[in-house]
Amino acid sequence: MSQVPAATRCLRVLKFLASQPEPVALDRIRQACDLPRSTAYHLLQAMADEGFVDHLEDEHRFALGVAAFEVGSGYSRHEPLQRVARRLLAAVVDATHQSAHFTVLHGRDVLYVLEERAPGRPSLVTDVGVRLPAHLTASGRAILAALPPAQVRALYPDSATFTQRHGTGPASPSALRALLTDTRARGYATEDGEVTPGFASVASAVLDHRGHPVAAIALTFESGDDAARALAEATRQAAAALTTRIGGRVT
Repeated sequence: MSQVPAATRCLRVLKFLASQPEPVALDRIRQACDLPRSTAYHLLQAMADEGFVDHLEDEHRFALGVAAFEVGSGYSRHEPLQRVARRLLAAVVDATHQSAHFTVLHGRDVLYVLEERAPGRPSLVTDVGVRLPAHLTASGRAILAALPPAQVRALYPDSATFTQRHGTGPASPSALRALLTDTRARGYATEDGEVTPGFASVASAVLDHRGHPVAAIALTFESGDDAARALAEATRQAAAALTTRIGGRVT
């Protein structure tokens, strides 16, 4: 143990949570990080107070908080993922003349971390820093479809966990399962009018070396655009290129 044991334990917990594909129970964290139960509880409470951990009370589990994402974002500004993603988004925008977005999953939301707006296209609600319900967005659906089913069930255990923007979209676990099954079969995610009436989006997931989704690349365009399938293929190619660049597994 270092001369600052509390800091060492905190960092150990963060590293463990970051390695897990879904929220984790207190006892599992305690065992994995070799902590006394009372120490683990008080440490997690302190981390939750600072935003580094989210306590999912209904599930009795803990997950990384938005402050951990902010630290990771700071790292990404200096390292390849966002820098490479920005170049890919710019290339996709040049090729398709549609606005592109790069998102990550945070709880049941997607967080928009990059945007490349096509010239002449209108402003959208999906600006950098905006959070939207994952089950309503193409980006979120692309990520959810690549997650283990058990993690999706933990995120959406019942109908109360579903929010609506315009009265459309899945409103129950069974409806979401059906939607994600279709997404996996299609090979990319879609939404039409569920985020902004009159606009549709397509998206594909970026995968790490375990095949776990770390982000999604999306294009947004006017509903009814005949080029939707070609736009979806553009997101698939961009996501596959970024997956390869970060050493991920292309499926």
